[in-house]
Amino acid sequence: MGIAVADLRAAVAHYQERFGVAPEPPERVPADGVEAVFFELGSSSVELLGSLRSDSTVARFLERRGEGLHHLAYQVLDIEAELARWRELGAELVDERPRLGSRGRLVAFLHPRTEGGVLTELCQVAAPPR
Repeated sequence: MGIAVADLRAAVAHYQERFGVAPEPPERVPADGVEAVFFELGSSSVELLGSLRSDSTVARFLERRGEGLHHLAYQVLDIEAELARWRELGAELVDERPRLGSRGRLVAFLHPRTEGGVLTELCQVAAPPR
C-alpha cells in the first residue's frame, strides 16, 4: 500500500509511533520524482511517498486529492506474464513494460479507470521462475 504524504519526515514519525516499528531507510526514485519510506508489517508493507519535485505523480496527486491512499501493490512472481494477463482481462496499463521501482524491484501500474478507481501496482520481488 502506498500513501502519499505532504511532509515525509512528519509522516514517518507519525507512522513509526503508530506501528511501533522502525522504518527502512528512505529511498529516492529520481525517475519518478519521489522519496519512499517502507514499514514492514508482517507479510505486508506500507510505503510512504513524498514528492521530490512539483511535476511528480505524487505532487499532482497531493494537489488534486491531498494526503491519503495513493495505490495498492500486489507482489507477483512474473511481472511480464501478469501484465499480459491483466491486458487480456481488459486492464488499462499505465506501464506497458515493467520498469525499475523502489527497492530495485520491477514494477508496473494499472490505471484506476479499469481497476475500480484504485491505482494498482504489480511488483516483482525476485527473478521470475523458469
